[in-house]
Amino acid sequence: MQVPILAVGILLAVCLLYAKTWVSRRKQTAPTQDLSYPEEKPAAIAPLDNFDWRTKKPPQFRGFKPKYNISMGIRRDTPSELLSIDHDYLDRVNQRREILKQHEDTVCGFLPGGEQAVLEIYAYFLTEYLPVRYPTMFQLSQDGTIFNNLVTNRSFPTKPLDVRSALLNLGEIVEEELFLLMPDSDSYRLVAYVCCFPSSFDPAEKLGLLLKDIHKPVPGYEKIGPSMERFFAKLQVGSPIKRQNWSVQVHPELFDCEANHRVKNYDGPGEPNIEDTFLRSELQTLTRFPNTQAILFSFKTYLFKVTDVKAQGQGPEFAEAIEGIRQGNVPEMWEYKGATKWGETVCRYLRS
Repeated sequence: MQVPILAVGILLAVCLLYAKTWVSRRKQTAPTQDLSYPEEKPAAIAPLDNFDWRTKKPPQFRGFKPKYNISMGIRRDTPSELLSIDHDYLDRVNQRREILKQHEDTVCGFLPGGEQAVLEIYAYFLTEYLPVRYPTMFQLSQDGTIFNNLVTNRSFPTKPLDVRSALLNLGEIVEEELFLLMPDSDSYRLVAYVCCFPSSFDPAEKLGLLLKDIHKPVPGYEKIGPSMERFFAKLQVGSPIKRQNWSVQVHPELFDCEANHRVKNYDGPGEPNIEDTFLRSELQTLTRFPNTQAILFSFKTYLFKVTDVKAQGQGPEFAEAIEGIRQGNVPEMWEYKGATKWGETVCRYLRS
């Protein structure tokens, strides 16, 4: 199995003004608290009135660079672009629903003190964001108490039964993985998450950790840790940031962690099967919410077959970027990203 890359994602996201996020678990339930949205209203959301998710193609993220260096790779974003939807939506949320049923303790968790942050994003997504941004897909009942997903024909209360229910509902409504961090001891602590598509890590192991502890496995983190802390402290409500991250995996699984035993079937000796090898890309976002001042680290995962990348004429560029992982300012990333297992095989294929 390839080595965990979530830490690299956030690390880079903020490495680059530095950002990131992680996870873990905890099975518990808390009573629903006041869900009325805050006095400080979020920025206006631009509606996509004629949006047809069935014809929307996923973005083809590439952005290959010949050398891997920790550098500024973020861009300012707008609140309207917080969540992305394309023609894979129905298939993805159906997968997520099954994963939530089978692996709830792994993919969903929260700590005491994280309840209000969960309820804040739940209320925002279901009442302020989704029905406005994507009115052809999501609608509120006339009295505002029910959120209707017109794609899946499933409905959810805008005031959830409890905090865990809120997380589980979010997990099957949106495709993004959601990690909530709260200010704590001059840093930020992961207090809640729902993550159905982790990339080579167990989300449950990260719950309750501070940023520096979340990033412990990341090579070179000590060089940028203070900058990351400053970036989190300065992130403003209504000023989200985005970045893309990529890696390679030698299996087709979106749910890539120890709990998914199918992944082990691809982790044998010998060279990986190119037909089962994918470019895995994440569109990552950092957003601060007004009421609780929680920071939401979210990311949406895209899988592209390596054979398709080559067919599109980007084989040599992709191979150069892979080899550049060990030629940059953190050469240890080559092993951290698992490239010792697939790097030479994939590069040889891409140049053939």
